Amino acid sequence: MAAIETGRLVKKFGKFTAVDNLDLKIEEGETYGLLGPNGSGKTTAIKMICGLLRPTFGSVKVLGRAMPSGEVLSSIGYMPQDVAVYIDNTVHENLELFASLYGMTPARFREREREMLDFVDLAGWRDDLASTLSGGMRHRLSLACALLHEPRLLILDEPTVGVDPELRASFWEYFDKLGEKGITVVITTHYMDEAGHCQKVGLLRQGRLIAEGDPEELMKKHGKRSLEDVFLEVARRGAE
Repeated sequence: MAAIETGRLVKKFGKFTAVDNLDLKIEEGETYGLLGPNGSGKTTAIKMICGLLRPTFGSVKVLGRAMPSGEVLSSIGYMPQDVAVYIDNTVHENLELFASLYGMTPARFREREREMLDFVDLAGWRDDLASTLSGGMRHRLSLACALLHEPRLLILDEPTVGVDPELRASFWEYFDKLGEKGITVVITTHYMDEAGHCQKVGLLRQGRLIAEGDPEELMKKHGKRSLEDVFLEVARRGAE
């Protein structure tokens, strides 16, 4: 069963088309990177997949269910591009709130809280208000909230923005391990160099999927040494 399947997905805002006939099929256990520059439609596509935004046309299925569907929400971990934490709550209280939303037992929450705070390097700020954290630290807290309940499908919108290189490498090491456990990981990013961690990537430009496949195979097919060069070539051809 595909973890995510979209059919001719379109989203218009007035006369502007943000996502244009997007067909995706992401298998369970796959690590998939949705790549493209800012404004290419990545976030809009992700919001429709999560059921947060209704398509203008087309269909979305997540874990076999047509979206939006309350039945699959507990199986999804979603980290939006805009940091989603409550700044008047402490780090611990933010995590506790998400644990209650997902019905985690107190014992399981305590265990996962320790793991997540260590992972995002916020253990020393557990009792600090989120309002006192830097933007990057809030971003890391948002990631911890998305991972807390160990979802079957993890959707991360620009998770490494504002993260230092060492922690960024740590994040990807963790994401790779999730894939080994059969968890589907979908990541949007404008960092083309991160695509090497993905089993499959889709390149978006102006809301359209202009190329898709294994990163190494795409570079070999187009005779390029980087996905950025692949993107530029495919985009240039599409504009001709």
